Amino acid sequence: MREITAKKLEHKLMSNETVNMIDVREVEEVVEGKIPGVLHIPLGLLEFRMHELDKNKEYVIICRSGGRSSRAVQFLESQGFQVINMNGGMLAWEGKTE
Repeated sequence: MREITAKKLEHKLMSNETVNMIDVREVEEVVEGKIPGVLHIPLGLLEFRMHELDKNKEYVIICRSGGRSSRAVQFLESQGFQVINMNGGMLAWEGKTE
């Protein structure tokens, strides 16, 4: 499983790199703050919404601490997607939120 640190992701965003991100937390968690520009798809809906994703793009998967995002990465990889798990999830995120 490919992984990225929260700090490295923050650096990419601050460098204006295009990064496709998916937050797999529940709605109640996301309202407390999310990374600007992230696509919110709760883990339980991922299977039903993966048609919205492009297999030619790479996605960074984010959750609260890294557990759900690692499950999402395993699932999406099995479906042919290019995905990276953000280590530590939002607990490790120190950048801007909205």
